[in-house]
Amino acid sequence: MTESNESGGLAGLRVMVIDDSKTIRRTAETLLKKEGCDVFTANDGFEALGKIAEVQPQVIFVDIMMPRLDGYQTCALIKSNQLFRNTPVIMLSSKDGLFDKARGRIVGSEQYLTKPFTRDELLEAVRRYAPAA
Repeated sequence: MTESNESGGLAGLRVMVIDDSKTIRRTAETLLKKEGCDVFTANDGFEALGKIAEVQPQVIFVDIMMPRLDGYQTCALIKSNQLFRNTPVIMLSSKDGLFDKARGRIVGSEQYLTKPFTRDELLEAVRRYAPAA
């Protein structure tokens, strides 16, 4: 365990990153692990749904544009599950459109991050929605 008070209490927080881009998954994973988070990744919604049930993440990042099951569908499925209804879902997208943000809200996402995100944006989103220890 890293002895860092700057982490803002993120040690041990389970975070899921769902994105078909290996670069985005790896970047988010690296940044979050440096803060002490336990990070789980999936490259699409189908893979993620099984993992979510298994690891029960406390915060979920999901890319909008993915093959098979897009981010909106994935978010809607997560939010329709009694167990994960209150799990914060943060949408990731390279598009910064009003329509995309609105659609993300409709399916239940808490926030919308535009890619490429900065370290500070990523950590601020996690801190905002991480359950209080």
